[in-house]
Amino acid sequence: MSAQILDGKKIAELVRSEWKARADKLAQSGIKPGLAVIIVGNNAASAIYVRNKIKACSDIGIYSEVHSFPEHATQDEVLDCIQSLNENSHIHGILVQLPLPAHFENNCVITSIASEKDVDGFHLYNVGALVTGNTVFSPCTPYGVMVMLERNHIPIEGQHGVVVGRSNIVGKPMAFMLLEQGATVTICTSKTADLSQFTRSADILVVATGKPRMITAKMVKPGAVVVDVGINRLPDGRLCGDVDFESVKEVASYITPVPGGVGPMTITMLLCNTILAAERAQASVKQF
Repeated sequence: MSAQILDGKKIAELVRSEWKARADKLAQSGIKPGLAVIIVGNNAASAIYVRNKIKACSDIGIYSEVHSFPEHATQDEVLDCIQSLNENSHIHGILVQLPLPAHFENNCVITSIASEKDVDGFHLYNVGALVTGNTVFSPCTPYGVMVMLERNHIPIEGQHGVVVGRSNIVGKPMAFMLLEQGATVTICTSKTADLSQFTRSADILVVATGKPRMITAKMVKPGAVVVDVGINRLPDGRLCGDVDFESVKEVASYITPVPGGVGPMTITMLLCNTILAAERAQASVKQF
């Protein structure tokens, strides 16, 4: 029997409708959540991502603005822009679209964003808080995965979660979020020796390596929940994930498709974090 599909698009629509109600409530108080996006260079994929984020903001009632810089822009120019946005009370969230050009120091740029406006969840403050279970803004992709599991009533506590991938954006925070919910967690990479011995023990398998279809059916425990975070373009132009969907869906109990799985959730959680930032800003003002 084929796995049930974890439909990220459908879940995202439900979550957005709930958070739109919160944005509308803020609007009644004269506050419109605001997101500023900074993009440097001419990366075609980044430009598409930014357009999608701006459209999503418009759909849910979030004000947005884009600050574009040429490839040869200096880091100081971008830092000056971020400082101005940090001081702008109408902007509640700041996002720097990655990747940045090679002459930028990613950590320097990201940590220049005020932690209370770090809606991507990449600031060292939020990363450290994630480790202790007290984060304010969770990184959007793993946050979206957790919401997908929750909305499908998939148990986490007591389960063995295996995360394949160790990036700061997905792999590491994903592991900490599963751990916080009571899972026993193993972190692997694409270089892990005999990877299948770990993936076959997973009740919940999350894959984020950027290697097309590297996880096959024989590497998956029957009945496992499989979350594919990868998105890769094949030579023929088609998109696929890091999981061989067609074979694995015959083994897993739940599986995310690519596209239409985790992707819609990532943008949705960015919107949620931006609205939350606006709510926190409003509460902070009320205290004084």
